[in-house]
Amino acid sequence: MDHPKQLKLKRLFWAGPLTVLASVVAVLLIRKIAVAILKPDARFQPLTVEAPVIDTVVAVTIAVFVFVRFAQDSLEPVRDYRALAAKVLVVSFVPDVALALLHGFGGGWPEALALMAMHVAVWAICVTVLPRLTRIQ
Repeated sequence: MDHPKQLKLKRLFWAGPLTVLASVVAVLLIRKIAVAILKPDARFQPLTVEAPVIDTVVAVTIAVFVFVRFAQDSLEPVRDYRALAAKVLVVSFVPDVALALLHGFGGGWPEALALMAMHVAVWAICVTVLPRLTRIQ
């Protein structure tokens, strides 16, 4: 298993920003596909460009700092980080389900599923890129 001595945290100076960038690219790609297929109202803020990008940058930056904390304090940082990330992913679906059920911003299940796809993509990047790029070979 990975423990703090098997992680090179100095790599986070470039791996952290790379994780944020990869997440933003993934979100924008999913957004582009979703907008092309769903053709949501231009006022549907969750699928505008700005909202997903800002949310992704903030959330992934927090995820990088959480990873650092796990790497410093946990005997099994990667396992523990991934376990927390899975829980956070499930919680991140709550607003999307609420949006679908309440038709928030004029959206429904198709828009909510697009947002959930963004969350899954970002989760996958966070739980693979950071551990891989900081692991000592």
